[in-house]
Amino acid sequence: MDTPEKTTSHPIPALDIDGATRLLFLIGDPISSVRSPALFNSLFEESKTNAVCIPLCVSAENLEGFWSGVRQTGNLAGLLVTMPHKRLMASRVDDLDPTAQQVGAINVARREANGRWRGAIFDGWGCVLGMLWEGNDPTGKRILLVGCGGAGSAIGFALAQMNPARLAIFDLDTTVAGRVAAQISAAFPLCPVTVSEPDPTGFDIVINATPLGMNPGDPFPVDVERLRPGMAVVDVVTKPDPTAFGLAARERGCRTQSGRAMHEGQAVYAAAFFGQRYWPPHREKVVPPGPAEDISPQRHEH
Repeated sequence: MDTPEKTTSHPIPALDIDGATRLLFLIGDPISSVRSPALFNSLFEESKTNAVCIPLCVSAENLEGFWSGVRQTGNLAGLLVTMPHKRLMASRVDDLDPTAQQVGAINVARREANGRWRGAIFDGWGCVLGMLWEGNDPTGKRILLVGCGGAGSAIGFALAQMNPARLAIFDLDTTVAGRVAAQISAAFPLCPVTVSEPDPTGFDIVINATPLGMNPGDPFPVDVERLRPGMAVVDVVTKPDPTAFGLAARERGCRTQSGRAMHEGQAVYAAAFFGQRYWPPHREKVVPPGPAEDISPQRHEH
């Protein structure tokens, strides 16, 4: 995963690294734009935790060899997992949190006291928390979710627990879309979930959970001509911010939400997973939905 920068009012002192330092690796390929290490190293410094977060560029073809060796490292405390390793690492750790088990992907992993590795994914709850911050509460809304990859699937499972009026799912791979919809329906039978076309007509919220928008010239995930004023359009893409899709939606009178809100939300959950306290200073103190770990904003007051 990747997380936003943490704003601080003072320079962060140099980290003191010694033989007792616990290691947190961020693994992915590429890693040139990741910001998680800055956030976690700041949190470790503030909490006086003897730990350091280090980004490592690990290609897909080298992941197996990397994990076989690195998991034997005694002072490795955990991993932040970003593309393209989210699904592969889910099958490499020993235990999965419920959502990670449903989705089949992780973006964090930690070594438990018994030596077993536990993985979790916070794309879904991070997105929902971001939506609450931005005034896009999914409860009672008709939602179109475009994209059923690791992030999209996790978002679908989180949304189903927020009691939407309707959850429609689209993916270019119709088999994947059907499987995810069936899994969500089985887990949350009270949520009306269907497989849909990428047509935003009649929806209150449209979520782009695909990578479309990261590169110049990418097509839009839905037909923007069918967007209507007052719709909420949520993007998971963080760069550029806003995306061309977000700009087009804004021009049509939609309320738009960039990927930054989701990634700030993810950071709240990921920090708690590793025993750290984090709440973006500019974000409203809402009650975080989802995982049982205590991440109430009141814990983050200093």
